[in-house]
Amino acid sequence: MAASMCDVFSFCMGVAGRARVSVEVRFVSSSKGKGLFATQLIRKGETIFVERPLVAAQFLWNALYRYRACDHCLRALEKAEENAQRLTGKPGQVLPHPELCPVRKDLHQSCPHCQVMYCSAECRLAAAEQYHRVLCPGPSQDDPLHPLNKLQEAWRSVHYPPETASIMLMARMVATVKQAKDKDRWIRLFSQFCNKTANEEEEIVHKLLGDKFKGQLELVRRLFTEALYEEALSQWFTPDGFRSLFALVGTNGQGIGTSSLSQWVHACDALELKPQDREKLDAFIDQLYKDIEAATGEFLNCEGSGLFVLQSCCNHSCVPNAETSFPENNFLLHVTALEDIKPGEEICISYLDCCQRERSRHSRHKILRENYLFVCSCPKCLAEADEPNVTSEEEDEEEEEGEAEDAELGDEMTDV
Repeated sequence: MAASMCDVFSFCMGVAGRARVSVEVRFVSSSKGKGLFATQLIRKGETIFVERPLVAAQFLWNALYRYRACDHCLRALEKAEENAQRLTGKPGQVLPHPELCPVRKDLHQSCPHCQVMYCSAECRLAAAEQYHRVLCPGPSQDDPLHPLNKLQEAWRSVHYPPETASIMLMARMVATVKQAKDKDRWIRLFSQFCNKTANEEEEIVHKLLGDKFKGQLELVRRLFTEALYEEALSQWFTPDGFRSLFALVGTNGQGIGTSSLSQWVHACDALELKPQDREKLDAFIDQLYKDIEAATGEFLNCEGSGLFVLQSCCNHSCVPNAETSFPENNFLLHVTALEDIKPGEEICISYLDCCQRERSRHSRHKILRENYLFVCSCPKCLAEADEPNVTSEEEDEEEEEGEAEDAELGDEMTDV
C-alpha cells in the first residue's frame, strides 16, 4: 500500500504551506531510495521549503524534567526569563529587554479534560482533530495504572537521555489513523517512509535499547497493544511489525528543538545598540550561558521528534548544500540552501553535526553505519577514500568520553 512519489509530493505541498514549487522527489537507487532535487536555481541563503510534520511529540524525559512545550507544535511555553531561571537554577535571574520574549501566555490553552497545555486555541483544536481524542486520558492523567501512563513509564525505563525517539510519536501515528475518516490515506503516507530489512531493523532497535532489546521491546509492544490496538493497523502490533515501526521512527524521525531563551537571544542580537551597550549585553549573555552550562549542561531546549515527508527524502552528505532549522520556535522545519543549488542537483543535508563532520572518514562512516545503516559515498568521502581506516587518538578519546557521559547520565536519570 505504498504511496506514489506524486501522491507524497502533492501531500507535502499541502502540509508545507510555504514550500516553494522548486523541488521534486525522484527515485535515486535501490541503496539510497528516494532523493529530493531542485527544479530551478536556488540561491545560497534561500529557504527551500518550510514543512509541517505528519506527527510530532516531545521526548518523555524532556517533558518530565519540566521543559514546558506545546503538546502539539512543541513551541516553548516558558517566558525567556522563566527559562533562564530554571536552567541556571537561579530563581532571581533577571533578563534585560523582557519585551523581546515572544511567548504569549495569554494565548495558552489547556485540554479541558486532561489539562495538557497548548500554545494556542489553534493547536488545541488541531491536536483534538487529528489524534488527541484517542489519546486524552481525561481525569486519569496522573493515574499510574492508565494504559498510556504504563506505556510511557515503560518507555522511560528503557530509553534514557540523550533521547532520540519517543513512543508517543508512534502512539500519535496510531491515534491519527484511528481518528481519520480516510484511514487508508494516512496508512499510505506513513508507509512511504524508508523501510529496512529485518536484520537492519533489529540492528536499529538494538542500538536504541541496548543488549536486552528483545525483552524490552516485547514489554513495550505488549503495553502499546493494550493501550492502542487498531484493527486497520494490525500489522504494526505484531512482533515483526512493531520492530518495523520502531525502526521507521528510529531512522526517519527528525529531532526538533525549541527555546524561548534562544528566541530572546536572537532578538537581542538584532538590536541596534551603542558599542558600549552591545558589549555589556553580549557579556551578560555569555555569562548566562556559562551559568546554564554549569547547572544544566547541554540540555537547553524543549526537545522532541517528528516525521517530515519532504525532509525524509533528503539524503545525507558530509558536505551538505542545505541545512534544517526551527527558527519559528515550533515544529515548522525550515530547509535553507548553504550554497547555490542548480536545477537537477540533489538537495542534501547532513545527519552529522558540525563537529562530527570534521572527523576522519572512518569516524564519520562509523557513526552513520551505527545510526543510519549506510556507508556514505558523498564527494568528501570519495576524496578521502585512500585514508587509513583508523580513528585518531584524539577521536578515540572523544568517543570514550561521550560513551562514559551517556552512561553516567543514564544512571542519574534512574534516580528520578
